[in-house]
Amino acid sequence: MVKGDQRRKQLARQKYERQLQRRAEARRKAKRRNVIIASALAVVLAAGATVYATAGLVGSDNGNDVDAAAAEQPKDPCATPAEGEPSKEQWKKEPKLTVDTSASYTAELSTTCGDITMKLDAKKAPHTVNSFNFLAGKHYFDHSKCHRLVDDGLHVLQCGDPTGTGQGTPGYTIPDENLKDPRLKGGVYPAGTVAMANRYDGRSEKTRDTGGSQFFLVFQDSKLPANYTPFGTITEGMDVLKKIAKAGSTVDPQTQNTAPNATVVIDRARVTKS
Repeated sequence: MVKGDQRRKQLARQKYERQLQRRAEARRKAKRRNVIIASALAVVLAAGATVYATAGLVGSDNGNDVDAAAAEQPKDPCATPAEGEPSKEQWKKEPKLTVDTSASYTAELSTTCGDITMKLDAKKAPHTVNSFNFLAGKHYFDHSKCHRLVDDGLHVLQCGDPTGTGQGTPGYTIPDENLKDPRLKGGVYPAGTVAMANRYDGRSEKTRDTGGSQFFLVFQDSKLPANYTPFGTITEGMDVLKKIAKAGSTVDPQTQNTAPNATVVIDRARVTKS
């Protein structure tokens, strides 16, 4: 006969093993969902990812599961966000094209996880750089979360939505540009690429030219068709992205985004011309 104390320990161990199995299965499902979405071409990088509205939720059967899951979370490698609120501004139309295509533009994202510096290509993507410059000047990106991290098949961090849901827009759209950039040869967005998210669904041309404010940073070569405007290159901060990726992601129960475990907030975004 197993003594009462031993029996309780045995039951507790079995319960814990079941919890681990459930969490492992949840992670596998989340990864499969990311791969499926990526292969469908449309919604991992969509500015309004409606597929996430129908994705299944991953729950737990009691508070002990939540506590155990929390204990498994890696330590947040990022700092506390600066004081301030995300922007709620909207504009009815794309800002007037005033960017100087012969000049050099540099964007700096001061984030809670470290600084990321990007060289913007105004010559090849004038509408995109013009819009990014406009929004940065209006403090639109300040205090906004980077709401999606994908590190399975694709390796990207997506930012630029003050709502933090993946469905926010500045109120206007911009045209796709630079889709024949030689850097995208072979259907690969190379590490260091900065590109726009959009609502292209891979089927209807009517969903082209639907970029807004959301952009993604590629921290490892990612197999992805050339449907998303490449408009810059990361010159500093790849180590910051790797740190964020290492902390992993968790399915957000409200938006179903694979939200970074790290607290990634853009405290300040600035663009300078030289």
